[in-house]
Amino acid sequence: MSKALKCVLLIIIAIGAFLLLMPTKVRPVAWTPSPAPSLSSGVYAENQRLKGVERVGAANIDGPEALLLENDTLITGLHDGRLIRTSLDGNTTKLLAQTGGRPLGLARHPNGLLVIADGVKGLLSLDAQGRLVPLATEADGVPFGFTDDVAIDKPGHFAYFSDASSRFGYGHDGDAIIEHGGDGRLLRYDFQTGKTTMLLDKLEFANGVTMGPDDAYVLVNETGAYRISRYWLSGPKAGTHDLFIDNLPGLPDNLSFNGHDRFWVALYAPRNALLDATATRPFVRKMIVRAMTVLPKPVEKRGFALGLDLEGKVIANLQDDSKDNYSPITTVREYGEWLYFGSLKARNMVRLPLSKALQ
Repeated sequence: MSKALKCVLLIIIAIGAFLLLMPTKVRPVAWTPSPAPSLSSGVYAENQRLKGVERVGAANIDGPEALLLENDTLITGLHDGRLIRTSLDGNTTKLLAQTGGRPLGLARHPNGLLVIADGVKGLLSLDAQGRLVPLATEADGVPFGFTDDVAIDKPGHFAYFSDASSRFGYGHDGDAIIEHGGDGRLLRYDFQTGKTTMLLDKLEFANGVTMGPDDAYVLVNETGAYRISRYWLSGPKAGTHDLFIDNLPGLPDNLSFNGHDRFWVALYAPRNALLDATATRPFVRKMIVRAMTVLPKPVEKRGFALGLDLEGKVIANLQDDSKDNYSPITTVREYGEWLYFGSLKARNMVRLPLSKALQ
């Protein structure tokens, strides 16, 4: 056997050992996803409606995930833990706070508090004097692993928020989604008592959260299951849950309501055919986890967002797969005549005329 052939064999053995034996926390659970909807035709057909987005707010910022528009300024949280306020033209930026974690979700309480879902620090509030106050870090004795998004009811009695995974912390979203362990939760914080209550558990990476019309229900994205679940807060279905929309064409991230007749869903990326094909094969999925420690994650770079009506029907399909697209889109919010977009990894925020989104 030649020296070159021996080297090749040793490399193959080393790669095989790495894929089979490298220690990993991930314990994939077998499941069977529905066939992914077509992106070539039908309601999710590819298009370039997001190609015309324009930059808004500060530039060269790292990961403006969540955003709020207030008084013609944008508030967002960044990768380094900063909360900032920026003018729409980007010429003025003000530091509001440094959480020391990763602010992922933002909601304004009627009393003026800014409530923050921080992926590392839990549920926080920020007052007008710039004081950060921890609100909650665990529920039923289980610490939050990955506090993700938050919404507040109109009276300001409750904050509804998600713990994406109690096993995997911020930065390990891929591991949690591949494991498919159902360790996400929808939670409720009571501002009067300071108590946190679990409303739903066994969610597949609980992500974006938003209130429905008249606070009748709350919606929560399940990124790892390509669906949006609904928990009823009032009426004959109060205390029960159902599916608002299922079998989405991508990984739903954050979620918002325009207060009247539309929901907006940010899709991090289209579904991955390899991950769907290996969903029933935990052993193979564990090898994929190991491979992703040295190889790029199999995530398509595509701008993707959906608009839904109050019945969960798709009324807007926004995409852009061009080379310079704005992605991954992780937040979509409707303000006036514009749709504003934020991203976990982009360097700025963008917006699109609402008329173009709904044409």
